[in-house]
Parts: sequence; structure tokens; C-alpha cells
Amino acid sequence: MATVSPSQPWTYTLELPHDPRSPGVARLALRAVLDSHGMGEIAETATLLASELVTNAYVHTKGPCSLRLRGRQGERVRVTVWDTSPVLPSERRGEADREDGRGLWLVRECADDWGNSTCHREGKSLWFELMCPVGKPACGECAVLGAAQRRAVDEGGRRRAVDATDAVRRHVRDVHHVPADADTDGEW
Repeated sequence: MATVSPSQPWTYTLELPHDPRSPGVARLALRAVLDSHGMGEIAETATLLASELVTNAYVHTKGPCSLRLRGRQGERVRVTVWDTSPVLPSERRGEADREDGRGLWLVRECADDWGNSTCHREGKSLWFELMCPVGKPACGECAVLGAAQRRAVDEGGRRRAVDATDAVRRHVRDVHHVPADADTDGEW
């Protein structure tokens, strides 16, 4: 006999220290939660986007951050990352060698919905939502590239991790029909 209704809303919150391992911890926790709620088909995209936001929190702030997951079984999940800075990140595409400004662009391109909110002295929250696909197969290459990116980040080596992240972004742009002129704009 089930003790919880499958459509029951659920929420998880993970407090993360200002530590370079926080993006990896966030990915593991997010994947475990999504798998346990039958939402494994969106785990690759969710972990990629959450990793981008948690990494931004680590790189651009000096304080802790938190990851909050809210969802309904088999429907939609909202992932929110809070950090201590009230400054919203820029949404821009830099030159090929630049590492900054592309994470939020990736969130915008891959999420079903996204947004932000600021609390003047208490930081900001960036969030995205993903829907579980119904009758739509997941992109196998996204899964392979995402796994390679996680391995590169987890095993260290900044250049290798950047190259793997760029491969994911190129795939999203080229295969999932991001406009060709997205690379030429300095800011969004």
C-alpha cells in the first residue's frame, strides 16, 4: 500500500558551501531525486543546467548557495539556485575562448521556462523548469555529451572541462536549432 500519492507535490533543498565540489554534489543529488520520482528522462538536461547555475554561484560569489527542487511526479520540475549576490548574471555569448556569459544562454535555450528574482541584500535566485517529455524520445547525443562533460569536470583539468562544455553547447546550438547568429552577438 502506497503511503504517498504519486501526484503529491514534492520539494527538496540542498545547502551547498562555497566549495569547488558543490556543482558535482548538486548534480548527484538532482539526478537521485529525479530518478526516484520517475523523471530520469530529463536528468541530463537538468543536471547540465543546474551545474551551470551552481558553478556561477561558486565562481561569482564568496558565500554559500542552495539548490531547491520542486515538482509533481511525472509532470514538471523547477530547479532554483540561490546565492549571496544580488547581481544578476549577464546573458551573453562571448568569443570562442571566453568561458563567461554562456551558462544563462544555455539555460534559456534548454529549459521550458526560466527566470530570476533578487532580494536586495540577501542575494538572488535563478530558476528553470523542465517538463517530462510525453511520447518524445530524449536526445541520445545530449546524454553522451552531458556524461562526458560530467566526467571532465569531476576528474579535474579546467581546459578539458571547458572543451566538454563547449561540445555540449555546440550540439545544442547545431542540433536543437538555436539561431546561427547567436554566436555573433556580443550581448543578449
